[in-house]
Amino acid sequence: MRVIKRNGAEVDFDIVKIIAAITKANNVVDESERMTPVQIQRIAESVELECQKLDRAPTVEEIQDFVETHIMAHGAYEVAKRYITYRYNRSLVRKSNTTDDKILSLIECNNEEAKQENSNKNPVVNSTQRDYMAGEVSRDLTNRVLLPADIVKAHEEGIIHFHDSDYYAQHMHNCDLVNLEDMLQNGTVITGTLIEKPHSFATACNIATQIVAQVASNQYGGQSISLTHLAPFVDVSRQKIRKTVLSEMADIGFMPGEEKISEIVEKRLREEIRRGVQTIQYQVVTLLTTNGQAPFITVFMYLGEAETEQERKDLALIIEETLEQRYEGVKNEQGVWVTPAFPKLIYVLEEDNIHEDSPYYYLTKLAAKCTARRMVPDYISEKKMLELKGDVYPCMGCRSFLTPDRFTDAGIGNIANAKNYKPGKHRYYGRFNQGVVTLNLPDIALSSGGNIEKFWQIFDERLDLCYRALMCRHERLKGTLSDAAPILWQYGACARLQKGEPIDKLLYNGYSTISLGYAGLYECVKYMTGKSHTDPAAKPFAIEIMQYMNDACKRWKEKHNIDFSIYGTPLESTTYKFAKCLQKRFGVIEGITDKGYITNSYHVHVTEKIDAFSKLKFEAEFQHLSPGGAISYVEVPNMQQNLEAVLQVMKFIYENIIYAELNTKSDYCQVCGWDGEIDIVDDGGKLIWKCPRCGNTDQDKMNVARRTCGYIGTQFWNQGRTQEIKERVLHL
Repeated sequence: MRVIKRNGAEVDFDIVKIIAAITKANNVVDESERMTPVQIQRIAESVELECQKLDRAPTVEEIQDFVETHIMAHGAYEVAKRYITYRYNRSLVRKSNTTDDKILSLIECNNEEAKQENSNKNPVVNSTQRDYMAGEVSRDLTNRVLLPADIVKAHEEGIIHFHDSDYYAQHMHNCDLVNLEDMLQNGTVITGTLIEKPHSFATACNIATQIVAQVASNQYGGQSISLTHLAPFVDVSRQKIRKTVLSEMADIGFMPGEEKISEIVEKRLREEIRRGVQTIQYQVVTLLTTNGQAPFITVFMYLGEAETEQERKDLALIIEETLEQRYEGVKNEQGVWVTPAFPKLIYVLEEDNIHEDSPYYYLTKLAAKCTARRMVPDYISEKKMLELKGDVYPCMGCRSFLTPDRFTDAGIGNIANAKNYKPGKHRYYGRFNQGVVTLNLPDIALSSGGNIEKFWQIFDERLDLCYRALMCRHERLKGTLSDAAPILWQYGACARLQKGEPIDKLLYNGYSTISLGYAGLYECVKYMTGKSHTDPAAKPFAIEIMQYMNDACKRWKEKHNIDFSIYGTPLESTTYKFAKCLQKRFGVIEGITDKGYITNSYHVHVTEKIDAFSKLKFEAEFQHLSPGGAISYVEVPNMQQNLEAVLQVMKFIYENIIYAELNTKSDYCQVCGWDGEIDIVDDGGKLIWKCPRCGNTDQDKMNVARRTCGYIGTQFWNQGRTQEIKERVLHL
């Protein structure tokens, strides 16, 4: 069994240390109050048993809590008092410097929590370590100086989660939809260099990747670009290639017919499209931004965005090449094709591609083939999004959606000074999210003790806490000058403001959003009703909770003219943190706190047996109540030989839910060449990954790709998330 120390380092459990600590406290009390060595041994053994019951690595604080409880259970209150006093004094010493030990453990790569904090960051490389080190300093400053004490306390206790506190000290926002069209068509500036409108598709792709890298280095969340904004440059290259071909033909004194010339032009154009898409694919996965990871980028593929028939056909060429290359994958260091984490792909299901007789159905079949092998693309239903949001546009990163554009009705106008602004036309690209604070719903339920009146009372208190935390995020961005991130605020990614101009006007009127996240709806409802929220008797209560949060956001929006929105939080490492905090506060409660994780957002619990179509249909109702962002998934086996079933799920998505994905497995063992699923096994109380063929357990010698929070992770996960992955049941 392993133990997580305060600095995040992981060590072997040692019962001798527990015995020594209790003995020290025992030795300083009067002899009449002392315990016998046998009693001390029994307490230590009981603590060891408590730790084993957790089915995960306990923290030092949890072990010490167990020690206190068992000392008092033996009636040795004076010993307990001495032990508690010693803990308190040590905590005061630690509080005098909260960062040194953590930073040193990061440098030495023995901070287990940091190593598994982000499944797409390699904690060994210098750039990641530098980002984590800066983050620790920033987080310490945030907690001691910048945030109110009650918000910090609530965050530390897992009552709420103040996301990305390691970036809060800087004036940075969360995620956005990059206005790539404006930047490519009207020029931009990158590190002081003017970048003019490209004269070919390949150049446009190269510039796009540079923009992506710059944007990623100036914010802390995801970003999305649309392939539609690259489509016009296909015809630019086509005309350029045509001139070259005609010139070549003239030089050799032979002029074939128009049909042959067009054939040569299109063949060369296809090759340029291949090179351009490859540039995006390879540069995105090989670039390291200033935060030590590849840019968290989503690529949107929507034929309906094209403005002309020629542009639509050219966009289809780009989409086809993008899917083909993603199906192929990228090579690992062994030269084997594996699944990359980024770019994330979103494919819009629409009337022109969803039916067998649709003109672009061939693209949908290719998307299904790609999903079965590489887990992407994910799918947005044009039909449901038009019905429920009134428009079709991508999410910002993995799931964060903007509120629908209301500029045309409000008379706000071109406040971002975008050069591609069109009066009366809806606008999404260039808009962004200010940040997220997530509410731990199971904690509200458990704090109420099951009393419904107390539940709503505590809910109000927690919502107020989140509201104040979100306003802290908003106020932190207010007054930010455009100079803080020129690529974002001056050169078109989000706006074209003047130098020295504050970004304040972009924080109101719905230009940007700010998100109230939530997690653990399943556990919350289960505790209060005794049933899963999929049960017809419990579902109305779950819906009521969702509506309650939406009503709160509506009140806040009316008060401040800021677009507060409900967000189905994609917990990654925090699912483990919340679970540990719940166990610490309320103990282990069967079916509620007995896991190393809590359920993401509104999702059906991963262990609940439900078929794919019922799951999507059920979750569609809750997705609609998460307008600030949500995604649903179905867990499926290897579907590469059953693409018809994949297509049936895709058609169901089109008819029933805004945004969904299929979770498959894509693993490779570098030791023996196994390309099936890598297993998760228990190794002395710790979950590890193990090749079923050769038994390899070295994470550095295997490639594992799993979707955890709407995006694919490839650098492994903490124990809570690993348990959640292990316990997932198939839905198909």
